[in-house]
Amino acid sequence: MSTAEDLEALELIYQALLKRWPETRLEPSLDRIAALCDALGSPERTYPAVHIAGTNGKTTTTRMIDALFSELGYRTGRFTSPHLESFLERISLKNEPISAAGMIATYNDIALYLDLIDSRQPHPISFFEAMTALAFVAFAEFPVDVAVIEAGMGGAWDATNVIPSQVSVITPIGLDHTEYLGDTLEEIAATKAGIIKPESHVVLAAQPVEVAKVLTAKVLEKSAIPYREGIEFSVAKRDIAVGGQLVAINGIHGIYTDIFIPLYGAHQASNAALALAAVEAFAGVQLDEELVRSAFANVTSPGRCEILYRDPTVIVDAAHNPHGAHALATTLSTEFDFESIFGVLAILGEKDVHGVLLELEPIIDRLVVTQNSSDRALPVDLLYAEAIKVFGADRVYKEVDLRTAITTAIEQCTLINQTSDGVSSVVVTGSVVTAGESRGILRKIAESRT
Repeated sequence: MSTAEDLEALELIYQALLKRWPETRLEPSLDRIAALCDALGSPERTYPAVHIAGTNGKTTTTRMIDALFSELGYRTGRFTSPHLESFLERISLKNEPISAAGMIATYNDIALYLDLIDSRQPHPISFFEAMTALAFVAFAEFPVDVAVIEAGMGGAWDATNVIPSQVSVITPIGLDHTEYLGDTLEEIAATKAGIIKPESHVVLAAQPVEVAKVLTAKVLEKSAIPYREGIEFSVAKRDIAVGGQLVAINGIHGIYTDIFIPLYGAHQASNAALALAAVEAFAGVQLDEELVRSAFANVTSPGRCEILYRDPTVIVDAAHNPHGAHALATTLSTEFDFESIFGVLAILGEKDVHGVLLELEPIIDRLVVTQNSSDRALPVDLLYAEAIKVFGADRVYKEVDLRTAITTAIEQCTLINQTSDGVSSVVVTGSVVTAGESRGILRKIAESRT
């Protein structure tokens, strides 16, 4: 239990980190993080690591890899980004967020080094670079048997890429962050491929042809060992089940059957196959099938097609680009039997808003547009205008804040369910920020109605 003093100290730490360059402001270079890690004694070199990059599915795949390692008896460290509700979520020790006391101690360990590197570099250490260093130090101090590290943006110059990983994992690649990564899939793939280390194991999700060519060329250049979805490993079978899905996976070293995954969507089955292949590649042998089943049965992925409220059903998903919105739309249309869906959408201004709306339009009957609290949020009036172009004026409504939008959608959905034989639901999406804030809002709504 965190004390009041711990919570106050955490808030001061968080505010100090926020004063640094935000995650959206980049000067693509490993110079600062390399200098910082060197000053800290290279903590990232004290444990083996699995490194994950890609456009979508990174966080879930990272959590699945962590769950498998934990079930196999490894002391794990997991680094993911961004966070949903607390920055402590980003650093996990043995499948649990770092404690308040642990974060305070770790920050105190590195604070002076942050200032030191700031004084020696042309640009200061960023928020993300500081968080990466905090993770590296926390994992060394714990200590961990293996670190599971999710890249932030990109790969080659991402702060996490100073880690000498034994296994690299690349999830599906699509168009996102084009202002930094490039306007084509090939350019984005080239940057993501930068995490591939010489003679390492490389686990690749199924990719568009142009992406696969770029990744394969990098694998050959680095003399790495590739494991490709659909060739060296695959989802052999997938059936929809109550509360998730039942899958069989052809792994690198064996076949695994009757695996229950309490997550929705075919993309989650592929994420599971990717995670399993990564751990197999790391271990070099077939894994115990019962341990694999146990690990996947308990895996969670907050904010990813997550049911957070009942009567009516409210689903929250962090889809923030067309690729993610497509996965959400496919999952809703194939794995749920809703008569109608109220959508609540709050998205960031730099995203492909039109592309996201096009993907959602076929499965959303009525859309409430709003905005989250981020200073990068697309203003509701602009989102409303864009949504009308895709949905038509008669299907779009606007609310100035996220809580009001969710409450309105729940009330309207409840009225329809009371007068209809079918079941309608609410789906909240558009951003990780939206998903995180929605979780808190829905928690308070549920508490107020108990």
